[in-house]
Amino acid sequence: MDGFAGSLDDSISAASTSDVQDRLSALELRVQQQEDEITVLKAALADVLRRLAISEDHVASVRKSAPSKGQPSLREAISMSCITNGSTGNRKTSHSSSVSVARKETLSSAAKSGTEKKKEKPPGQKEKKEDSHSNDQSAQTQASPSPQPSSQTLQTHRQTPESKSSAPAKSIKKSLTVEKAHGAWESSDDSRNKLMRVASTSKLISKVAKNADKHKDVVVSQAKMSTREKNSQEGEYIKMFMRGRPITMFIPSDVENYDDIRTELPPEKLKLEWVYGYRGRDCRANVYLLPTGEIVYFIASVVVLFNYEERTQRHYLGHTDCVKCLAVHPDKIRIATGQLAGVDKDGRPLQPHVRVWDSVSLATLQVIGLGTFERGVGCLDFSKADSGTHLCVIDDSNEHMLTVWDWQRKSKIAEIKTTNEVVLAVEFHPTDANTIITCGKSHIFFWTWSGNSLSRKQGIFGKYEKPKFVQCLAFLGNGDVLTGDSGGIILIWGKTTVEATPGKGAKGVYQISKQIKAHDGSVFTLCQMRNGMLLTGGGKDRKIILWDHDLNPEREIEVPDQYGTIRAVAEGKADQFLVGTSRNFVLRGTFNDGFIVEVQGHTDELWGLASHPFKDLFLTCAQDRQVCMWNSVDHTLEWTRLLDEPGHCADFHPSGAVVAIGTHSGRWFVLDAETRDLVSIHTDGNEQLSVMRYSVDGTLLAVGSHDNFIYLYVVTENGRKYSRYGKCTGHSSYITHLDWSPDNKYIMSNSGDYEILYWDIPSGCKLIRNRSDCKDIDWTTYTCVLGFQVFGVWPEGSDGTDINALVRSHNRKVIAVADDFCKVHLFQYPCSKPKAPSHKYSAHSSHVTNVSFTHSDGHLISTGGKDMSIIQWKLVEKVTLPPNDIVLDIGATKVPIPASENAVQPPAHLPQPFNEMNQNESVTGSSPASLESNLEQCAEQSEEHSEEHSEGSSLDPAEPSYEEPSNELSEEHSESTVTEEQQDNSPLS
Repeated sequence: MDGFAGSLDDSISAASTSDVQDRLSALELRVQQQEDEITVLKAALADVLRRLAISEDHVASVRKSAPSKGQPSLREAISMSCITNGSTGNRKTSHSSSVSVARKETLSSAAKSGTEKKKEKPPGQKEKKEDSHSNDQSAQTQASPSPQPSSQTLQTHRQTPESKSSAPAKSIKKSLTVEKAHGAWESSDDSRNKLMRVASTSKLISKVAKNADKHKDVVVSQAKMSTREKNSQEGEYIKMFMRGRPITMFIPSDVENYDDIRTELPPEKLKLEWVYGYRGRDCRANVYLLPTGEIVYFIASVVVLFNYEERTQRHYLGHTDCVKCLAVHPDKIRIATGQLAGVDKDGRPLQPHVRVWDSVSLATLQVIGLGTFERGVGCLDFSKADSGTHLCVIDDSNEHMLTVWDWQRKSKIAEIKTTNEVVLAVEFHPTDANTIITCGKSHIFFWTWSGNSLSRKQGIFGKYEKPKFVQCLAFLGNGDVLTGDSGGIILIWGKTTVEATPGKGAKGVYQISKQIKAHDGSVFTLCQMRNGMLLTGGGKDRKIILWDHDLNPEREIEVPDQYGTIRAVAEGKADQFLVGTSRNFVLRGTFNDGFIVEVQGHTDELWGLASHPFKDLFLTCAQDRQVCMWNSVDHTLEWTRLLDEPGHCADFHPSGAVVAIGTHSGRWFVLDAETRDLVSIHTDGNEQLSVMRYSVDGTLLAVGSHDNFIYLYVVTENGRKYSRYGKCTGHSSYITHLDWSPDNKYIMSNSGDYEILYWDIPSGCKLIRNRSDCKDIDWTTYTCVLGFQVFGVWPEGSDGTDINALVRSHNRKVIAVADDFCKVHLFQYPCSKPKAPSHKYSAHSSHVTNVSFTHSDGHLISTGGKDMSIIQWKLVEKVTLPPNDIVLDIGATKVPIPASENAVQPPAHLPQPFNEMNQNESVTGSSPASLESNLEQCAEQSEEHSEEHSEGSSLDPAEPSYEEPSNELSEEHSESTVTEEQQDNSPLS
């Protein structure tokens, strides 16, 4: 029996753990539902007592002929209770007093226990336990997810019997911490019905009345947002909750009524102007010259068309995540680009796919492979023998699926598994329409495509050494196949005819006919030129070699070491060629004249960004140890310098003479902004420095570190001499952001555990205990992500790390925000209401790490983390027109055109490719913006556009989708506003 029991226990522990958890969850749910029922009963009792108290109080007030203040509690208004913390007087039970209801969808992460709340009270607020009959606190029913503070006034008077009779209402301050996942309120019909019986007066009371005094705060934590409260000593304040931690922000004195504050969309918008950088480090064959004279390449989720002679860029913005590969159609006009899979901010997957688009109009022609490809698109190629009718694609799944598409019809013709090994290239044979070749790790496959079937023949190396990788493919004029491999060898594969077997015809088999030693190290890329000659690019030796028609080397040139190894080679104009390198350079060169740098960028994660105080310059620093000074007008690199350590943050001295750069080790460097010479080196701690900030007059420098301290320096000699002044000690986590006051006396700082602290610098860098003293300071800059003026930028359900950087424009009109979901936001300033609306822009494919306005506010610079991109946005202000007018931006002139005059029908031959993209880019056929799009196509796409992507999410049918007649990039409003989505065939910039 004991043995049986033991085996039973093992069975339970091993096989039924999930059942036990399910039962526990069910029991917890039942307990919660019962508690809810008890709460509703208490609410009914409290309502009776409240009504009685109001009635008696009304009689008493009539007798005294006192004017009635407030309104009956049955009113529908939404307000929070004003709470007296530390008041010695008694709160009058007003006519509008009622019992607080904590929102039923309160997140567990946003509500803490009463003792925790008490510990988190801001300095200066001393909790005072009072007897239930000496202080009656109440709040009106919360009926909206958007907390709106109460405008009631606090009064003190002698204690009345009525206030005694309403004593049970004291327990209202306990907020329900009902897990949203349990959905106790939603799942309990009985509780809901009982709640309805008390209709407009249904009140939620804590189940533990003895804890009432511990729960003074009204927690309406719809995604950490909160309520306004009032303190008799310190004034009114707002509370928001971040992962359960209360964050108190005092309301400035000039805000007479918080309820009157309105946050709207700013009139300013952003337009993508320039993208700095190129993705060459982990990609290949992704640089080409188009007939328009533009170089096409990609970085992040943007495909760039760069005219190096005119110094202009156009941008294709259709992708929702990292672009990884690129192929040019035989007509040199249409382009196919493939992207990786991703996730949106709600965790929904963004499916990998291929987009075929027109490089002249930038219109999307087709979207292929939604739901077909896994992980991403590895490589792709247009067919050549049939004028580009078909497209072959290799995805990044374990089996590296090969699919063949009739891309114009959006139909998949054939599909087959290739190999579990890495596949590096796929090509259609230029003359044999039924042959496709793939190569990669230790293999080359020749595929015969017939109808909807693909058959494979493996290339046999025979007496030749089998390479570790077959890196690239090309074709000779006679149809022979060229391969370059990791051993530096070029192999020529010729097609031979095998004798017919009974019942079958003769078959063609590719065999090696010649071997050529081409490079030291690998042959990374092959480029067949228009004149029939061949260019090869080497990896280790960094050489580009020109081969004649007989494959004899004719010319060669070595790419300088600072540019890295060769990733892509393409033919340019005349005798020029283009080179993409592993250090993210695009070079243009000839064998006679060497190389000119056309595009360059960082090669590792990018965080540091600072704008010059009065010139059109900005500086970036990254983990690649590079410090780069950029010109925002010419879009060129002024200078670059290699530091000893990775840079993480930077700031210009107000004189513009020097720039301070903080690193990952605690060291910080001061460089001359003109000569890039090293001016000074200092060390503070041994942890990463997260922020450098000069005071407005340049006499002080604050250095925020991950060791929880802020180090202060006195600055002299125009930023060239530094002496330690003091250290701010008091944060319990690493410093994230800080700002100076205009008089250099105070610093506001944020930390990794969501603290907002204030420091008195002249008094010895002391922590200011009474934070309400700083509520009226007009900060010189505003980069702190937590504060009364900016807390509305936080998204619903945020975990506190969703916003990486924030900056206020110099004219104090807008706030730019960099988030973790590849988006740049533009909010109105100040932004002091939860869930504020914003313009939202896509171009990055990684977390956006920093944002900064140029000195004139004419441009915004944003930096991507893993995508290593720097994006320059132009601020434009839209002219408000009647709704039936359409705005055409022609240069700097905005021309309104009545919609009635623009009834241009869409071209019949253009497909509508987004039926399967979960309405990723909605198409509204009769909207003014649709008419505008067609008008612009008929006008040869003279205007630049951009496209918003909802990243795979379906639009709510109840929410109207419209296209804005503008040329903004990838824009939509935040949660509380309507999503703006451009028509799919015009993702332009």
